[in-house]
Amino acid sequence: MVKGILGIKLGMTSVYEGDKLIAVTVLKAGPCMVTNKITKEKNGYNAVQLGFMEVKPEN
Repeated sequence: MVKGILGIKLGMTSVYEGDKLIAVTVLKAGPCMVTNKITKEKNGYNAVQLGFMEVKPEN
């Protein structure tokens, strides 16, 4: 199973850990909703399609 974070990159910053400076990426994550369920019987594999942001009605 693949694990990951679905989100939008907000920017970059840095944090200190002891005496080291570490570059980090700031993300806005979730909530995600299931928009489609793909089954092995119909498509040949199992999966889910996730939605993250609202889309414009014309899209």
